[in-house]
Amino acid sequence: MELKEIRALIDTIDYEIVSLLNRRMECALRLKKLKTDVVQTDRERQVIEHVRSYSRNLLQPDFTERLYTVIIGESRRMQQESPMLIGFQGEHGAYSEMAAQTFGPGFATIPCAGFQDVFSEVETGQLDLGIVPVENSLEGAVTEVNDLLGETRLHIAGEVKIPIHHCLMVLPGTDHRTLRAVYSHPQALGQCRDFIARSRLEARPFYDTAGAAKMLRQERPPATAVIASRLCADLYDLEIVQEDIEDHASNATRFVALSGEPIPVGQEEGNKCSIIFSLAHRAGELFAMLKIFSDRDINITRIESRPLRRDPGSYAFFLDFEGSDRDRQVIEALDAAKERSKTFKFLGCYPKSREP
Repeated sequence: MELKEIRALIDTIDYEIVSLLNRRMECALRLKKLKTDVVQTDRERQVIEHVRSYSRNLLQPDFTERLYTVIIGESRRMQQESPMLIGFQGEHGAYSEMAAQTFGPGFATIPCAGFQDVFSEVETGQLDLGIVPVENSLEGAVTEVNDLLGETRLHIAGEVKIPIHHCLMVLPGTDHRTLRAVYSHPQALGQCRDFIARSRLEARPFYDTAGAAKMLRQERPPATAVIASRLCADLYDLEIVQEDIEDHASNATRFVALSGEPIPVGQEEGNKCSIIFSLAHRAGELFAMLKIFSDRDINITRIESRPLRRDPGSYAFFLDFEGSDRDRQVIEALDAAKERSKTFKFLGCYPKSREP
């Protein structure tokens, strides 16, 4: 191997080491939820004994012990600080992580494999909050998330709306003229449909935008690009071919923060509410429901319908409207809506997101 190749290999190994250390710290913060004491001497001694036994070839046991003494010390520090854990779907660099950082700048962001994992880990208390996308300005509702909102006991504790600007990126040194395929999340591919067609690329769906970037770095498939956030270029050492490739500059996604409990007393008062309901199969039922809100001058900002999987032929309606659940007209509207509904769920009252 030549000097340049060896240095490139070292850079790759260093990237992988830091990535694994980051994962270890995430596990340490998760572990804090399951134990009472930060310092557990017996467990720390066990870890040191294990890593000493793993030392092979060039690594000396004493060096490994010194290294892990520092790592354990950093884990202790993070556990003692005990930041709020907010889960998101995807890999680091996902737009959901950007939304989580916007919602709670001091939170520790924890990646989850799927939307179901975000919901279940908030329900079981493994995460303090979760953040999930509910609708995009170009592609509409995120159906899986809306279904999960109706099936779980979680509340909406807040929302954030962020602009979505996609980048086409490749492995460094790739000849752009050889590109044949592009990987990304189906929503991102849909948001860049015109660009993909003009570029004569084959769109290949992937579970996550950042996951596609991570896959490209690790698997290095030929003639392949990915669509992801600019942040992913830095995280996964990729080259940006073109920025802002979304079909419309106004592209934005609304995310909601999930909590096991309603917003605690003392937090900022909400000015937006969300409900889910189903209605009897009678003519005029939906009109009558919407009239409950219009009669009280309550502005509805979103209405979506989704088929009920447990009741074929029936639909759940998702409704967002402006106002606080402490306002008299909102209280009256909620009481009337609940009485008229076949099923009814109040998702929460929370501060409305500022427009991006």
